[in-house]
Amino acid sequence: MKNKIDVLVSTANEIRKLIIKMLAEAKSGHPGGSLSSTEIITCLYFEVMKNDPKNVDWENRDKFHLSKGHCCPALYAALSLKGYFPQEELMNLRKLGSFLQGHPDRKTPGVEVGSGSLGQGLSIALGMSLAAKLDNKNQRVYCLMGDGEVQEGNVWEAAMAAAQFKADNLCGILDNNGFQIDGRIEEVMGLEPLVDKWKAFGWNVIECDGHNIKQLLHSFEEAKKIKFKPSIIIAKTVKGKGVSFMEHVVDFHGRAPSEDERAIALNELEKNKI
Repeated sequence: MKNKIDVLVSTANEIRKLIIKMLAEAKSGHPGGSLSSTEIITCLYFEVMKNDPKNVDWENRDKFHLSKGHCCPALYAALSLKGYFPQEELMNLRKLGSFLQGHPDRKTPGVEVGSGSLGQGLSIALGMSLAAKLDNKNQRVYCLMGDGEVQEGNVWEAAMAAAQFKADNLCGILDNNGFQIDGRIEEVMGLEPLVDKWKAFGWNVIECDGHNIKQLLHSFEEAKKIKFKPSIIIAKTVKGKGVSFMEHVVDFHGRAPSEDERAIALNELEKNKI
């Protein structure tokens, strides 16, 4: 029998295969950041968060906000595997009339709020977390950001406010893959010293390997224990993780795989099956 870690690793691999399939079918989309955030989203939906696909509006559910909305294929794949909607709907990604568009919106079962305008997600997640506190709900809010978007000033305004209001039910996650659409983060607008910046803004900072399930689960548990300040998990990841010719390649930030690339990628991922 597979243990919990093996099950989550296997689920992440299935999500990667679905990402490749739906992007190849749509002939557009963003594989790089979807693949880099796969383990993060897998851990959240299949272990960490309270969520119920049979009761989407359950009052006590934890909430997830995908601030880097262009990486929604990873989220859509997780939602389908979790049971929020049939898996065959994934092949309608980005098609006219589909509820699975290129950025999430509330038409999609399981999506809390539309996203895609980078830099705004942390503010939205903070609002959700403060509302939960006002309503005396035992509810946590998770916000996944890209490191390119953390160059934006309104992220830091939200960070400052979250510390001021002691939003300890808020957990940010930074998919720290080192790339944005224009190239390497350090060449476009460097973020370092990243850890010190978040600490200076009053956050509890946790660093981990964003592809190591055990480390991620430990990080999420650590964040839950922190009182009177928000937490951010800086997850070191690889752009295009799991597909050799996509890893560390900025071109695959926003280029869907061709049919030939689809076949090669799925063959690689099949070999990684547990």
